[in-house]
Amino acid sequence: MPTVAAPNATTELLQQLIRLQCVNTGAPDSGDETRAADLLRPVVDLPGVEVQSLGPLPNRQSLIARLPGTDPAAPTLLLLGHTDVVPAPPDDWRHDPFGGELIDGWVWGRGAIDMLCVTASMAVAFAELARRRVALPGTVVFAAVADEEAGGDAGAGWLLDHHRDVVMADYVLTECGGTPMHTASGMKLPVLVAEKGAAWTRLVVHGRAAHGSTPLMGDNALVTASEIVRRIAAYRPLAEIHDTWRGYVAAMDFDDELERVLLDPVGLREWAEQHPDRGFAADCHACTHMTLSPNVLRADGKTNTIPGSVELEVDIRTLPGQTDDDVRRVLEDLIGDDLIGRVDIHFMHEEWLATASPIDSPLWRAVERASASVYPDARCVPAITPGGTDARFYRRDGATSYGYGLFSRELSYDDYVSMFHAANERCDVHSLALMEQLWSDIAVDLLR
Repeated sequence: MPTVAAPNATTELLQQLIRLQCVNTGAPDSGDETRAADLLRPVVDLPGVEVQSLGPLPNRQSLIARLPGTDPAAPTLLLLGHTDVVPAPPDDWRHDPFGGELIDGWVWGRGAIDMLCVTASMAVAFAELARRRVALPGTVVFAAVADEEAGGDAGAGWLLDHHRDVVMADYVLTECGGTPMHTASGMKLPVLVAEKGAAWTRLVVHGRAAHGSTPLMGDNALVTASEIVRRIAAYRPLAEIHDTWRGYVAAMDFDDELERVLLDPVGLREWAEQHPDRGFAADCHACTHMTLSPNVLRADGKTNTIPGSVELEVDIRTLPGQTDDDVRRVLEDLIGDDLIGRVDIHFMHEEWLATASPIDSPLWRAVERASASVYPDARCVPAITPGGTDARFYRRDGATSYGYGLFSRELSYDDYVSMFHAANERCDVHSLALMEQLWSDIAVDLLR
């Protein structure tokens, strides 16, 4: 049997964060992340540290801790975690999703991967830097923010709008990346230097209400919405081989056949649909396509009433260079001339474009050196994530921002990708220890 790593300082903190159940449903008053800010405050509130809780509502506070450097002109590194999690229907789980149980070296629960493991390890690493009184020229900031899972308007976005001087930094590290990928040319560690944009959209489908006993009297908006869902689900665009994707494929040094497929606009989707490694294949597909996922259908009324209108919410993710205008054109084409007159299209947030940071940076080199101390034969590779993170706020404001972590060999890339917003989310104790050390190593290297 494999040796189980011993629990570390991050383990208990992760368990406690999971048990808080800071579930963000998307409602403005959900999340209750202030409880997480209160839990983390005594961890980082140490001599020499400046600590604040800030947020738009009493129950939606973010925690910001600053360890000032000795040189005001030196750069600042922000360790950026979020404390909210998505809902977790318990019937889908093997263990209590909010139990935070430690089982055979793995912490189970909602947020164990996304991203409470990173947030907890960042807090512990920050506290260790403060306790050691490391005299760095540069400043280290730890932020545990609210509302990332609903777009960040009550979290990182609000903080930059209202307290920019407190939370802005030259360099930012946040979630995703760092999962060992075993390839024919050796181990690779993806560093997320870019992410897709988003255009969450609400479609209001109109019909004519009537009594359910006389369906010919009405025009059932639910039936029309169902046809629109079918058309969206049948969308099969060609892959778009953008520059960020080309750079990732080249850096991964795949075998010739796989590289050919991953750069083929026609064949990539068919390969992804048939590939047995679902996590890797789904990621490759998402990173090269505008994706549309119809996830919410809402109709008022009752069993004996034909609905006169229905709301359909679609999670749309865009590639570099694509805008809301491009999304609207795609939706209008998919809905079709026969139905478009019965549908109102509403974007659910301000334009959220794809973002990217440069690879040639001091932060990249610090990440490489810190990773090499654990995996000396591995190579860091730049990658794009199909999901959204708070890094986009900082990239827009000029900060070099990467998504990273450092996970053990026990956690496969396929399992890692498949656990985001899914059942049976868990993180191994060994990975928690690696990340705890990672953040400290990068801070000392980058800011000394």
